[in-house]
Amino acid sequence: MAKNTVQTFENHTRYVPLYHFVLFGILMINLVWSVVRIIRHHSVDAAVALLIAFGLLILFFYARQFALTMQDRLIRLEMRLRLAKVLPADLAQRIGELTVSQLIGLRFASNEELPELVRKVLAEGISDRTAIKRMVRTWQGDYLRV
Repeated sequence: MAKNTVQTFENHTRYVPLYHFVLFGILMINLVWSVVRIIRHHSVDAAVALLIAFGLLILFFYARQFALTMQDRLIRLEMRLRLAKVLPADLAQRIGELTVSQLIGLRFASNEELPELVRKVLAEGISDRTAIKRMVRTWQGDYLRV
């Protein structure tokens, strides 16, 4: 997303083309080539190349997963602090009931609409972060993400 583009529900997901498409494509080509090599030439070198190709692909997925998990932990902390400041006392006591997924969905809501949205999420047991994001009326963009 361009820096001057206003973030909305429709465009808030982030893809890094060199990582998500180019690197993934290179790793897949390497994996396919390693499979072809081991089929054509049964050798220790071909087997090691195949193992390395699998290892690189696993590393690709886990590197992203580790970064997203860390981002989720930071969102949880940030949202708990934010909610403690903006929620009325009756809702502030219930912050601990919110799941990480709910907190992630709520993070895009403006401070003004947070109390109403938190009340609805807790009352109706809405846990799907996408459904919560869709309920946000005044989108507060997050431009510094992994």
